[in-house]
Amino acid sequence: MAEIAAPAEDALVSALAHSRSATEVLEVLGSSGDGLDGDSARERLAAHGPNKLPEKRPRPAILRFFAQFNNVLIYILIAAGVLKAILNEWIDCAVILSVAVINAVVGLIQEGRAQRALDSIRGMLSVTAQVRRDGHWQQVDAQTLVPGDVVRIASGDRIPADMRLLTVANLRVEESALTGESLPAKKDVTQVGPDAVWVTGCRWCTPAPSWRRVRARAW
Repeated sequence: MAEIAAPAEDALVSALAHSRSATEVLEVLGSSGDGLDGDSARERLAAHGPNKLPEKRPRPAILRFFAQFNNVLIYILIAAGVLKAILNEWIDCAVILSVAVINAVVGLIQEGRAQRALDSIRGMLSVTAQVRRDGHWQQVDAQTLVPGDVVRIASGDRIPADMRLLTVANLRVEESALTGESLPAKKDVTQVGPDAVWVTGCRWCTPAPSWRRVRARAW
């Protein structure tokens, strides 16, 4: 089981929550192991906004395609192609411009894959969370989590926000969707290096008879 504090984005960057002790993190966030009260949570939600990944309005494919040409190397290729056309070297012109177009197509495909990966990560985020407020546990919309909340994770739940472990017993995290590792990674409350990062959206689990079937308890 584990207790977890949810740091703010700015606090996470400035205080490096994962590289400091749980006590220090709670102090930085102005919280305690018993969590926040309702009024503080509402004030922090108004100050920091909802706990969700930013979303941009998708651009039409044609605009994303032409955006691939906004590159110095592509400018050089196009200039070379135009020069070849002026010199009536049409085969060389066609080859050079084809390279530019192929590069744009590949870039468009890669951008689409990256967007789908981001959408997949959004889909991995928890919809609800068990949080301790006003001295008792309650289920809330995960988007209402705020800096300083103490969150409880149950079996099979997903991590609803960037977190700092407060207490833990035999905790493992399934990170395969982001790291490609087939086995769950062991997690504990030990401070780690400032360059390490915590992964949002991973599933928590404990050892099971088969790695195809994982279970978890955490709070």
